[in-house]
Amino acid sequence: MTEFLLILFAYLMGSIPTGVVLARFYGIKDITKEGSGNIGATNVTRLLGKKSGIVTLAGDVCKALLPMILASVLLKDAAGESLGVWVAICGFAAFFGHLYPVYLKFKGGKGVATALGVFLFLCPLAVLIDIVIFVWVVGVSGYVSLGSLAAAAAMPFLIWLLPGAGSVSVFTAALISALIWLKHRENIVRLLNHEEKSWKKSTASE
Repeated sequence: MTEFLLILFAYLMGSIPTGVVLARFYGIKDITKEGSGNIGATNVTRLLGKKSGIVTLAGDVCKALLPMILASVLLKDAAGESLGVWVAICGFAAFFGHLYPVYLKFKGGKGVATALGVFLFLCPLAVLIDIVIFVWVVGVSGYVSLGSLAAAAAMPFLIWLLPGAGSVSVFTAALISALIWLKHRENIVRLLNHEEKSWKKSTASE
C-alpha cells in the first residue's frame, strides 16, 4: 500500500507546474499563451529572465528527485530487492506528472528538467556526461530543443555503459527518452523545416 501511495504522491508532485506558478507570481496569468507556450525553464527564461528560469529548472528537477529520495528511505526495509524498481516507478510517475499534469487538464511540459531529476538519482555520472553533450550541441547549433533531444537519446546508452546501473535504470531512461522525443515532435518538424527558434539569434537580437 505504501508503494502505491508514494507513486500517487510522486505523480501529484510532478504535476505541480513550477513555471506556471512562477509566471503567475510575476503577473503572467497563462504562460501557455506566451512565448513558445511551454511551461518549462526555457520559455520562463525568455519571458522572465535567467533567474526565474533557474528557479523553474530547480523546481522541475526537485519534484522528481525528492519523491525518489523519499521512496528510497521509506521503502528501504519493506521493498527489499524490489526497492530499485519502486523508486524508478516513483521517478517515472513524477516525470509523467509533468508531461500530463492533473492540475492543467493533463497538458504539461516536455519533461527535460524533470527527467534530469530522475537521472540524477539513477546515475549522477551519466548526468554529468550528458550535460556536456547538451551544452555542446546547443553551443554548436544554437537550438535548445536539439540539445535536449540529443541528451535524451544519449542517456539510456550512458547509463548502460557506466558500471553499477541495472536494467531497471536503463529501461526507465529509455522510456523517458522516448516520451521526451514524443513531446518534442513539433520542435522536430520545425528543426527539419529550419523554422525552429535559435538561441544564438535571440541573443544576438537583444
